[in-house]
Amino acid sequence: MPRRSPAVAGMFYPSSAASLKKQIEECFLHSIGPGKLPSGTINKRSYPLALISPHAGYIYSGPVAAHGYLELDGRSRPRTVVVIGPNHYGIGTDVSIYPDGAWVTPLGEVKIDSQLGRELAELSDIFSLDELSHVREHSIEVQVPFLQYVLGEFSLLPICMLDQSMEASLEVGRALSELLKERESIMLVASTDFTHYEPHHIAVKKDSIALDNIRKLDVETLYRVLREVDISMCGYGPVSAVLEASRRLGVSKAELLKYATSGDVTGDKSSVVGYASLKIEYEL
Repeated sequence: MPRRSPAVAGMFYPSSAASLKKQIEECFLHSIGPGKLPSGTINKRSYPLALISPHAGYIYSGPVAAHGYLELDGRSRPRTVVVIGPNHYGIGTDVSIYPDGAWVTPLGEVKIDSQLGRELAELSDIFSLDELSHVREHSIEVQVPFLQYVLGEFSLLPICMLDQSMEASLEVGRALSELLKERESIMLVASTDFTHYEPHHIAVKKDSIALDNIRKLDVETLYRVLREVDISMCGYGPVSAVLEASRRLGVSKAELLKYATSGDVTGDKSSVVGYASLKIEYEL
């Protein structure tokens, strides 16, 4: 059984369990974060929930990500979390499902839901079962410790998108919607950062345009404005797949929980990266 070792522990987040847990808690309590820790309660509120979450180093994007992960507090726990991220390294297959085994972080191992992965692959030939795409990729990995901290036990299904064309994203979304119709206890996470390495005021202006279309679940217009306005959002494919799945399930909007840039953390606003946390509520 394959065990996927962390690629960015010690770089994007701490490599020891104690230090990692401490930094996650600092993200929740940060002035840019939600300002409180999850209570750990479960009171059977409705699920599933979908999140859009950033994937930079925790010192930069962690407080924004914490807004989304706090939304899991007080809910029934999902059995499986499907995390979809962009492929930054150009290796592997077009749309890759990690097939089997476990993912390892400093907080422990998370079992791969291999049965769910096979079911999803049977719904569309756009998917392949492939480990190589995931070996170096951080966009999915950085979501996992937050999930471990808030949820405790769960199964994971990582999907890495090298092909982020609108056609691919819509097809991934269609297949995910079919899966969610059959399985109640599945949560979706789309991993993305927004504008990269532009002045803070330009990043805020550009990202507000992208976020407006994401809130409306408008995939077609999102792709158009990304091109026309030159918005360097890296995970537009995973985000669009989750938006399409949501639209097919009768959802009409996403809610922005928090937006900030790296400049809000460091104070240097000359060249920043934009981060956003959003949630989508389902009623299945």
